[in-house]
Parts: sequence; C-alpha cells; structure tokens
Amino acid sequence: MLSDAYRPEVVLVPAPAPRKNHKVLGRLSLPERTFVADALRTETVGGVLLLAAAIAALIWANTPIRESYESVRDFHVGPAALGLDLSIEHWAADGLLAVFFFVAGIELKRELVAGDLKDPRAAALPVVAALCGMAVPALVYTLVGVIGGGSLAGWAVPTATDIAFALAVLAVIGTSLPSALRAFLLTLAVVDDLFAILIIAVFFTENLDFAALGGAALGLAVFWLLLRRGVRGWYVYVPLALVIWGLMYNSGVHATIAGVAMGLMLRCTTRKDEGEQRSPGERIEHLVRPLSAGLAVPLFALFSAGVAVSGGALGEVFTRPETLGVVLGLVVGKAVGIFGGTWLTARFTRASLSDDLAWPDVFAVSSLAGIGFTVSLLIGELAFAGDQALTDEVKAAVLMGSLIAAVLSGVLLKIRNAKYRRLWEDEERDEDLDGIPDIYEQDNPAYHLRMAEIHERKAAEHRRLAEVTGGASEENDGPA
Repeated sequence: MLSDAYRPEVVLVPAPAPRKNHKVLGRLSLPERTFVADALRTETVGGVLLLAAAIAALIWANTPIRESYESVRDFHVGPAALGLDLSIEHWAADGLLAVFFFVAGIELKRELVAGDLKDPRAAALPVVAALCGMAVPALVYTLVGVIGGGSLAGWAVPTATDIAFALAVLAVIGTSLPSALRAFLLTLAVVDDLFAILIIAVFFTENLDFAALGGAALGLAVFWLLLRRGVRGWYVYVPLALVIWGLMYNSGVHATIAGVAMGLMLRCTTRKDEGEQRSPGERIEHLVRPLSAGLAVPLFALFSAGVAVSGGALGEVFTRPETLGVVLGLVVGKAVGIFGGTWLTARFTRASLSDDLAWPDVFAVSSLAGIGFTVSLLIGELAFAGDQALTDEVKAAVLMGSLIAAVLSGVLLKIRNAKYRRLWEDEERDEDLDGIPDIYEQDNPAYHLRMAEIHERKAAEHRRLAEVTGGASEENDGPA
C-alpha cells in the first residue's frame, strides 16, 4: 500500500456547464427594436410609393399613351463631355439606385459593428439564410435553363429581395408581424443587397477604364480620409460623392458600387466620451433613407417596370425557360433557400426557435422574401442588355414572380395574423407609461413597484365604487 506521502491527489474538475441553446428569431434588444421600427416605418411608406409607381408604370406602358412613356424613358440628358449623356432610365438605374445602395451600405456597416450581426452566433442565421436564399434561386434558374435550352445569363435575376416592396405587402394585408420577424426580413435584405452588388461588380463588368477606376478609388480614399479627420459639411461630401459616382460610372463598374462603398465607410459606433447619442452613420442614414425609399426607388420603378403586358405575353412567361426560371426562382427558390438555410442553422448550431413562433412563420417570411423587384429588375437589364425584347420579358417575369410570392406569403401570414397581433400587442404594452414596453422591464424591481402602486390605486377605486353601489342598492331595496 502506498503511504499517504505518495498517495496521488485527486483533483475534482467541475464539469463544463451545458451549452445554453440560443433562440432563433428571439426578442430583439430594446435599442435594436427601436432602430428596426424606425427604419421599417420609412421603408413601409416607401414601399407603398414603390407599389404605386410600379402600377403607374404598367398603366402608362399599356395604354394608348405608351409612346409618351417610351419618349420620356429614353430621353437623354447630361454632359456628353463627361460621358454622362444618359437616358432617364439610366439615370434612374445608375444614379438614383446609388442612393439606395448607399443606405444599404450604412445598414450593413451598422449591423456589423453595432447591431445583431456583431455577435457571430447571431450573424450566422441571417447570413446563411441569405446565402441559401440566393444560391437556391440561382440553381433553380440554371436547372430550368439547362432543361429548356434557354440562356443562362439571367441566373442572378431571381436572387434579390426587395425589402420596400415586401413591407408594402405587409402594410396592405395589415399583418402585425412581430419585430423579430421584421428584423429578420430587414437583415436578410441587407445581406442580400450586399451580395447582389458583389454579383453586379464581378459578373456584369466587362470593359474597364483603369484611369477612371483609379480616379474613383482616389476619390473614395479622400472621402475616407475626410471622415476620419472629422470634417463636416454636406457641401464637402455631396460634390465629392458626385465626382466619385461619375468616375465609377465611366470606369465600366456599375455606378451603384460607389454608393455602397461610401456607405460602408461611415462610422456607425457612438463615442460615449464625446456625448454622442447617435453615430454619424445613423444620423446620415436617418436623413437619406426617406430620399431613398420615397424618391429614388419609386422613380427607378416608374422607369423600369413599364413593360407591355398582354394575355399572350403573360402566358409566354411560363413557357420560355428564361422567364420561367425567374418566376420559379423567386417563388420556389427563395422560399426553399431561406427556410432551408434557417432550419439548417438552427439544426447544427444547437439553437432553438423562439417559443412565440413556429416554423410555418419562418416559411411565410421566406416566401415574402421572394418579392425581388428593384434589384431583380436592375440585374435583368444588365444580364440581357443586348436583347431589348428578352429584357422586357424578363421584367414581366420579375413582376409575375413577385406578385405570386406576394399573394402566397400574404395568405400564409394572414392565417397567422391573430397570433401576430397578440405578440405585437405584448411588445407594445406600456401600462406604467414610462416609454419602455413592459416586456423589457420584467427584471426591473422599480417597474414592479410602479405596477403595484397602479394596481393599488385601481383596487382602491373599485372598493370605493363597490361601497357607493352597495349603498345605493340598500336604499333601493328598502320599503316603498
């Protein structure tokens, strides 16, 4: 037997704590919820304007005055000496959409440095879902094209999601979608926009002017340097942004790249030591977002969605491989891709779905993401630039696919609308009237003390009323 001096010491190592499952599409933090609500409020109004502009374009292009639509759309304006003698349609697609992508760049930067995407575990879900939601539609289009013998040039058309149009659908059907699902949709669209702009930059850039590209890069460097030095004033940045945009356009790279690049350069973190309440990126986004959602995107829709639509043309959408691929990509590919990516992320990251939601809710939102209007129209124009007839047919397919996705998701969401309304009411309830929803104060003792006082006052009032009504009843029961 070993002596005590040589007896090996037994060290008890505590077992590692079980890994806590995180919730998929759980409740947002209060700051994130406030930001999302503000952003989506503007996008919803813009979405309604976008929907109105698209309808106006279709009516304008399919009535006896359609020649005036084509005349306005194809009218050229701009300095030819600077290579900017562009049609109104091109100004809308290359110029106004740069504002849209500028806002998208700020959104993405904020999500990465200050929002939910700052946490890698939280970022995994929308990023994987967005990637799957782009890969599967592209695969669906490619399969239809290969089987039908069509052009594969439009593989990227059904990969985009239009957040403004999707929110317009939500506004029309009147669903009170919980903030977590709305945030999921918004983040999906932001990541979607980033990859869409990368697709445009990589696959739809043919002839490069390296001198103009170098000038644009130099301009972006100056833009970044001015931001880091703390230089302020719109009169400095707006002219510089216009120069960068013009050089980017002349370089052969799609000009919207300039917008997203400048958006990503803005600082989106607050400096508490300087007393900042909002970062420069958030302030600028707050100013520019209404311009993007309320003017830039609707005008783009007005001059891009005007395609001739007839019974025969709509029938051809489901018979031609290019257009059928777009429709199936948007309706089937988007829903399957996003839902599948979300489910796989939950399955392999030990995450569980929020207790308030069910997987049919995720599928409904995934179907809603099949509304690929703005960027899909833009990619359709770039993919089939040499064939105007096919471009118009693909645009009609984008409209048809987005309409089908809107109707399908609208029906699915409407079925669950009663539950969504209850969740939304719980999120909005503020019985102590302190400006903070009660659901965020359950761990705050001061909140419960305030509620106790409120209930005590109500109880005292009910006791007083009981005494008053009781006395009145005794008088009424007395002898006549």
